[in-house]
Amino acid sequence: MSVSSSGREIRVGVIGIGQRAVIAGHVAESGVAASVVAVSDPTEAGRARGLELFGPDVRAVASHRELIETADLDAAIVTSPDWTHAEIAVDLLRAGIAVYLEKPMAITLEETDAVMAAAAESSTPLYIGHNYRHSSVARLMGSLVRRGDIGEVKAVWCRHFVGNGGDYYFKDWHAERRRVNSLLLQKASHDIDVIHMLAGGYTRRVVGMGQLGIYNQVTDRGTHEGELMQDWFSYENWPPLAQTRLNPVIDVEDLSMVLMSLDNGVQASYQQCHYTPDYWRNYTVIGTEGRLENFGDTSGGIVRVWNRRRSWDLTGDAEYPIGGNADGHEDADLLTVTEFLRSLTGVAPELSPVAAREAVAVGALATASLREGSTPIDVPELPAAVRAYFDAQPLALPTDSVTP
Repeated sequence: MSVSSSGREIRVGVIGIGQRAVIAGHVAESGVAASVVAVSDPTEAGRARGLELFGPDVRAVASHRELIETADLDAAIVTSPDWTHAEIAVDLLRAGIAVYLEKPMAITLEETDAVMAAAAESSTPLYIGHNYRHSSVARLMGSLVRRGDIGEVKAVWCRHFVGNGGDYYFKDWHAERRRVNSLLLQKASHDIDVIHMLAGGYTRRVVGMGQLGIYNQVTDRGTHEGELMQDWFSYENWPPLAQTRLNPVIDVEDLSMVLMSLDNGVQASYQQCHYTPDYWRNYTVIGTEGRLENFGDTSGGIVRVWNRRRSWDLTGDAEYPIGGNADGHEDADLLTVTEFLRSLTGVAPELSPVAAREAVAVGALATASLREGSTPIDVPELPAAVRAYFDAQPLALPTDSVTP
């Protein structure tokens, strides 16, 4: 379905004008005939930010329902807080408005499947902002795997050193289970999705383990009403137990680990720590003919490949530089927004919402596992009719980033 078949410019709304709303600025850079025409946010400060970000002429309203009723939208970019995602997306999809939904799709598997069902039943385009699939490091590793540099993948390990965890996730609503469920959704959904991409399959059984062991010890608490993360972030907020003005409620884990068994026999693991001094993620992919590993995950980092037998050797047999941005993933944000808008003109995207659903499934069920004594939990399949709808949608082949 193409929402731009009339030939007019795609009219885009932005819902939730917080930290991530800036990604909608890429609408103007996408090369697609589209523009932001309206924003919604329940706070006056949020609506004011919307006018500042997208211009004084955009329509600014308090609720997504008012936006649906009054703004004549073709598409919406949803960057509201996680616990609002499902309700907003379902309302938009049922109204026939194409949705770019910031990850995670929702904070429970049941809500996620409700979003998927709404898209299938309404035949309305749904795109999930798993921008890390489009990061330079993920594209490079995926290219090396597809090229066969390490043979058939058998194991994928990911360690995520969330050095900014205290500032990013424990000073606002991200610290509360009722709003995020767990940081294995809000934070880990990126990495779980990339693990699935590198492994070429989806997880069917998970085991989780974790704890809240550091930030619950910090007694200096406060609120940050009207502020955004950049208003309190500082590298000087160190060590973790010296943090101040943490969220009044903290009940999500600051250390989590997940074991995954995939449908194609690949075994995978994920570890996340929110109080390391450094901030980056390290993937190790092991195949039948070698392994690869990244050192750094932005521009200036490298991916090394080992494919000859030997003793310890840091340099490996081949080395590939990581491109993209030196800090963050703004380049990936541009690619995802562009891919979403192009999909509305009939150009097939690379990523199916099914992949985003499977990332939520792992995060949500691994959380249940770790909170229930590390009990193994099987991941249920999507309902057959919903899966058939998404399987019928055309997808583009991934873009390789290394030369054979």
